[in-house]
Amino acid sequence: MHSVTVRQEIVDRVLQRRGRYHLFDRLDPARTALIVIDMQATFCAPGSPAEVPAARGIVEPINRLTAGLRNLGVPVIWVLHANSRIGGKSDWELFFNTIVADDIREKTLESLTAEKQRVWSALVTGPADHTVLKNRYSALIAGSSPLERELRGMGVDTILVAGTKTNVCCESTARDAMMLDFKVVLIEDCCAALSDDEHRSALENIIQQFGDVMTASEVLIRLGQLENRKD
Repeated sequence: MHSVTVRQEIVDRVLQRRGRYHLFDRLDPARTALIVIDMQATFCAPGSPAEVPAARGIVEPINRLTAGLRNLGVPVIWVLHANSRIGGKSDWELFFNTIVADDIREKTLESLTAEKQRVWSALVTGPADHTVLKNRYSALIAGSSPLERELRGMGVDTILVAGTKTNVCCESTARDAMMLDFKVVLIEDCCAALSDDEHRSALENIIQQFGDVMTASEVLIRLGQLENRKD
C-alpha cells in the first residue's frame, strides 16, 4: 500500500478554489456502487507480464472495504481487463503494437484472454457481487464494457473506485465517470500504482477536477457504516 497522499499545496489550492476539501459529506448506500478495477492475475501475480507489485498490498484494505459495503447493501463490481483476438489480431491493436514491448506482447495477450479472467484469488468475493469485462483502460468509454448500463440499471449515481493502476485504468474510469455525471470517489488506500509518485499524481488530478479522494474508512463513515470518531 502506498504511503503518500495529496500534497498540502494541492489541499490548499483546492480549499482556496472551492472552500472545502471533500466534495461529499454524505454518501447514499442506495445510490452507490464500488468498482474494483483490474485486480486479476495479469496485474497481481508475481512475475506476471503486467505486474503491479503494490496491488498485492491493497488486497486486505479492499477486503475490509467490500465486507463493510456488503453489510450496507452497496453493490461490489469487479471490473476485469480482457482482450480478444479476431482473425489473428487483437481487439486493441494500437495498444499491443505500440505500447507493449515485443518480448512481452504475446505473454500479455495470452494472459488477457477473456476465458482466463478471474478476480485475484486473495480477494474475497460475495455471491451478490457483479463481474464486468472491459477491453480499454476506462471501463466507461464507449464500447469498452457494459458497466454504464449496469450502473444506470441499478439506479447508481455515485461510484467508488479502487484497484490498479491508480494512474491508468482507475483514473481513466474515474474521469469518464465524472464526464457521464456520476459522483466519483477515488479510494486512496485501495488503489495501487507502480510508484508513489504516479499514485499521488492520480489522487491530485482527481481531487482537483474530477471527484473526491477518500480513504476506505472515510467512505464508510459517510455511508453510515462507521462512527466518525476524533480520538
